[in-house]
Amino acid sequence: MPSRSSDAFAASFDVAFDTVLRRVCALDVALPRVVIDGRSGSGKTTIAARLRDAWPRQKTPRLIALDDFYPGWDGLASASTIVADGILAPIAAGRAGQFRRWDWNAGSPGASVSIAPDTALIVEGAGALTPHAQELADLTVWLDAPEVSRRERALARDGETYAPHWERWAAQERAHIASHDPAALADLRLELR
Repeated sequence: MPSRSSDAFAASFDVAFDTVLRRVCALDVALPRVVIDGRSGSGKTTIAARLRDAWPRQKTPRLIALDDFYPGWDGLASASTIVADGILAPIAAGRAGQFRRWDWNAGSPGASVSIAPDTALIVEGAGALTPHAQELADLTVWLDAPEVSRRERALARDGETYAPHWERWAAQERAHIASHDPAALADLRLELR
Protein backbone atom coordinates (compact mmCIF):
# COMPACT_ATOMS: atom_id res chain seq x y z
CA MET A 1 0.00 0.00 0.00
CA PRO A 2 1.49 3.43 -0.94
CA SER A 3 2.33 5.77 1.90
CA ARG A 4 0.43 9.01 2.39
CA SER A 5 3.60 10.93 1.55
CA SER A 6 3.97 9.10 -1.79
CA ASP A 7 0.27 9.71 -2.54
CA ALA A 8 0.70 13.42 -1.74
CA PHE A 9 3.82 13.58 -3.94
CA ALA A 10 2.03 11.87 -6.83
CA ALA A 11 -0.91 14.27 -6.59
CA SER A 12 1.30 17.37 -6.34
CA PHE A 13 3.50 16.04 -9.15
CA ASP A 14 0.49 15.69 -11.47
CA VAL A 15 -0.60 19.26 -10.72
CA ALA A 16 2.94 20.55 -11.29
CA PHE A 17 3.32 18.66 -14.55
CA ASP A 18 -0.04 19.88 -15.86
CA THR A 19 0.95 23.46 -15.00
CA VAL A 20 4.26 23.19 -16.86
CA LEU A 21 2.64 21.53 -19.88
CA ARG A 22 -0.02 24.26 -20.11
CA ARG A 23 2.67 26.95 -20.03
CA VAL A 24 4.67 25.22 -22.77
CA CYS A 25 1.49 25.02 -24.89
CA ALA A 26 0.98 28.76 -24.41
CA LEU A 27 4.49 29.75 -25.55
CA ASP A 28 4.51 31.71 -28.77
CA VAL A 29 7.87 30.45 -30.06
CA ALA A 30 8.58 27.71 -32.58
CA LEU A 31 11.40 25.99 -30.65
CA PRO A 32 11.00 26.69 -26.93
CA ARG A 33 13.87 26.54 -24.48
CA VAL A 34 12.64 25.32 -21.07
CA VAL A 35 14.91 25.35 -18.01
CA ILE A 36 13.92 23.32 -14.93
CA ASP A 37 15.85 23.78 -11.67
CA GLY A 38 15.38 22.58 -8.12
CA ARG A 39 17.16 20.82 -5.33
CA SER A 40 18.03 17.15 -5.44
CA GLY A 41 14.95 14.91 -5.23
CA SER A 42 12.48 17.68 -6.08
CA GLY A 43 11.17 15.98 -9.23
CA LYS A 44 13.14 17.80 -11.97
CA THR A 45 14.20 14.73 -13.92
CA THR A 46 10.75 13.14 -13.78
CA ILE A 47 8.93 16.32 -14.85
CA ALA A 48 11.45 16.90 -17.66
CA ALA A 49 11.16 13.33 -19.02
CA ARG A 50 7.38 13.42 -18.84
CA LEU A 51 7.33 16.81 -20.56
CA ARG A 52 9.52 15.49 -23.38
CA ASP A 53 7.21 12.50 -23.81
CA ALA A 54 4.07 14.68 -23.86
CA TRP A 55 5.64 17.54 -25.86
CA PRO A 56 2.71 19.38 -27.46
CA ARG A 57 4.57 20.57 -30.52
CA GLN A 58 5.58 18.93 -33.75
CA LYS A 59 9.33 18.60 -33.16
CA THR A 60 10.34 16.58 -30.09
CA PRO A 61 12.70 18.55 -27.82
CA ARG A 62 16.21 17.60 -26.84
CA LEU A 63 16.36 16.78 -23.13
CA ILE A 64 19.63 17.84 -21.53
CA ALA A 65 20.36 16.73 -17.96
CA LEU A 66 23.07 18.51 -16.00
CA ASP A 67 23.90 15.08 -14.51
CA ASP A 68 25.58 14.40 -17.85
CA PHE A 69 28.13 17.18 -17.42
CA TYR A 70 28.54 18.14 -13.76
CA PRO A 71 32.33 17.86 -13.46
CA GLY A 72 32.18 15.59 -10.42
CA TRP A 73 30.60 15.98 -7.00
CA ASP A 74 31.85 19.56 -6.65
CA GLY A 75 30.72 20.72 -10.08
CA LEU A 76 27.34 22.40 -9.62
CA ALA A 77 28.65 25.95 -10.18
CA SER A 78 30.62 24.89 -13.26
CA ALA A 79 27.56 23.23 -14.76
CA SER A 80 25.54 26.42 -14.20
CA THR A 81 28.01 28.28 -16.40
CA ILE A 82 27.92 25.55 -19.06
CA VAL A 83 24.11 25.77 -19.29
CA ALA A 84 24.10 29.51 -19.97
CA ASP A 85 27.36 30.05 -21.84
CA GLY A 86 27.88 26.71 -23.58
CA ILE A 87 24.33 25.69 -24.45
CA LEU A 88 21.69 28.43 -24.27
CA ALA A 89 23.71 31.46 -25.47
CA PRO A 90 25.09 29.84 -28.63
CA ILE A 91 21.68 28.37 -29.52
CA ALA A 92 19.98 31.74 -28.98
CA ALA A 93 22.56 33.21 -31.39
CA GLY A 94 21.83 30.54 -34.01
CA ARG A 95 24.96 28.47 -33.36
CA ALA A 96 25.37 24.96 -32.01
CA GLY A 97 25.50 24.56 -28.25
CA GLN A 98 28.05 22.28 -26.70
CA PHE A 99 29.04 20.53 -23.50
CA ARG A 100 31.47 17.84 -22.52
CA ARG A 101 30.08 14.75 -20.81
CA TRP A 102 31.47 13.80 -17.44
CA ASP A 103 32.63 10.20 -17.10
CA TRP A 104 31.53 9.46 -13.52
CA ASN A 105 33.33 6.09 -13.47
CA ALA A 106 36.68 7.51 -14.59
CA GLY A 107 36.21 10.82 -12.76
CA SER A 108 37.25 12.76 -15.86
CA PRO A 109 35.81 14.57 -18.88
CA GLY A 110 34.32 12.41 -21.60
CA ALA A 111 33.05 13.02 -25.12
CA SER A 112 31.89 16.38 -26.43
CA VAL A 113 28.21 16.76 -27.29
CA SER A 114 26.86 19.24 -29.82
CA ILE A 115 23.28 20.55 -29.84
CA ALA A 116 21.91 21.89 -33.11
CA PRO A 117 20.53 25.43 -32.92
CA ASP A 118 17.24 24.41 -34.56
CA THR A 119 16.24 22.30 -31.56
CA ALA A 120 13.63 22.78 -28.87
CA LEU A 121 15.26 22.21 -25.48
CA ILE A 122 14.41 21.03 -22.02
CA VAL A 123 17.37 21.60 -19.69
CA GLU A 124 17.05 20.14 -16.20
CA GLY A 125 19.26 19.98 -13.17
CA ALA A 126 20.24 21.63 -9.92
CA GLY A 127 22.02 24.85 -10.86
CA ALA A 128 20.39 25.24 -14.29
CA LEU A 129 18.58 28.51 -13.55
CA THR A 130 20.82 31.57 -13.23
CA PRO A 131 20.13 35.16 -14.30
CA HIS A 132 21.94 34.57 -17.60
CA ALA A 133 20.06 31.31 -18.27
CA GLN A 134 16.78 33.03 -17.42
CA GLU A 135 17.42 35.70 -20.07
CA LEU A 136 17.95 33.01 -22.71
CA ALA A 137 15.06 30.68 -21.82
CA ASP A 138 11.43 30.86 -22.90
CA LEU A 139 10.11 29.20 -19.74
CA THR A 140 11.86 28.73 -16.41
CA VAL A 141 10.68 26.43 -13.63
CA TRP A 142 11.73 26.04 -9.99
CA LEU A 143 10.64 22.85 -8.22
CA ASP A 144 10.84 22.39 -4.48
CA ALA A 145 9.78 19.84 -1.89
CA PRO A 146 10.44 19.29 1.81
CA GLU A 147 13.97 18.09 2.53
CA VAL A 148 12.85 14.82 4.11
CA SER A 149 10.87 13.77 1.05
CA ARG A 150 13.55 15.05 -1.36
CA ARG A 151 16.24 13.05 0.40
CA GLU A 152 14.07 9.94 0.54
CA ARG A 153 13.38 10.09 -3.20
CA ALA A 154 16.96 10.92 -4.18
CA LEU A 155 18.45 8.11 -2.13
CA ALA A 156 15.80 5.64 -3.32
CA ARG A 157 16.77 6.59 -6.88
CA ASP A 158 20.57 6.67 -6.52
CA GLY A 159 21.10 4.55 -3.41
CA GLU A 160 24.42 4.25 -1.69
CA THR A 161 26.27 5.95 -4.54
CA TYR A 162 24.73 9.29 -3.55
CA ALA A 163 24.32 8.90 0.22
CA PRO A 164 27.90 9.90 1.17
CA HIS A 165 27.63 13.01 -1.02
CA TRP A 166 24.19 14.28 0.05
CA GLU A 167 25.42 17.07 2.34
CA ARG A 168 28.31 18.00 0.06
CA TRP A 169 25.83 18.46 -2.81
CA ALA A 170 23.27 20.22 -0.60
CA ALA A 171 25.92 22.81 0.34
CA GLN A 172 26.42 23.59 -3.36
CA GLU A 173 22.67 23.87 -3.86
CA ARG A 174 22.47 26.33 -0.95
CA ALA A 175 25.31 28.37 -2.48
CA HIS A 176 23.51 28.40 -5.86
CA ILE A 177 20.29 29.56 -4.18
CA ALA A 178 22.13 32.28 -2.23
CA SER A 179 23.98 33.52 -5.34
CA HIS A 180 21.24 33.29 -7.97
CA ASP A 181 17.86 33.02 -6.19
CA PRO A 182 16.49 30.70 -8.88
CA ALA A 183 13.02 30.59 -7.29
CA ALA A 184 12.70 34.34 -7.84
CA LEU A 185 13.93 33.98 -11.45
CA ALA A 186 11.43 31.26 -12.31
CA ASP A 187 8.31 31.85 -14.34
CA LEU A 188 6.76 28.94 -12.42
CA ARG A 189 7.53 28.09 -8.79
CA LEU A 190 6.02 24.73 -7.89
CA GLU A 191 6.00 22.92 -4.55
CA LEU A 192 5.79 19.14 -4.56
CA ARG A 193 5.03 17.19 -1.41
